[in-house]
Amino acid sequence: MKMIIMIVKDSDADTLTQSLTSAEYRVTRVASTGGFLRSGFVTLLLGVDDDRVDSAIELMRGNLKPSTGNEKRATLFVIPVERLEQG
Repeated sequence: MKMIIMIVKDSDADTLTQSLTSAEYRVTRVASTGGFLRSGFVTLLLGVDDDRVDSAIELMRGNLKPSTGNEKRATLFVIPVERLEQG
């Protein structure tokens, strides 16, 4: 299992969240701010089985608005999960 952490602009978050949940990914959405002029960002957290990581990333890429110039639309981390507990 992997943890996907994706930091995106506010304007992309709704589309991404809806696309991921429609594809039966569980998404936790955390609002955050930072960067230049304290612009709005959202952090998406997904616990994903190893065999679905690539498809989740492709779905995310396909639902981001095109970037203009040097603007970064998202930052993505894929982290191995050693242990998962739900209670």
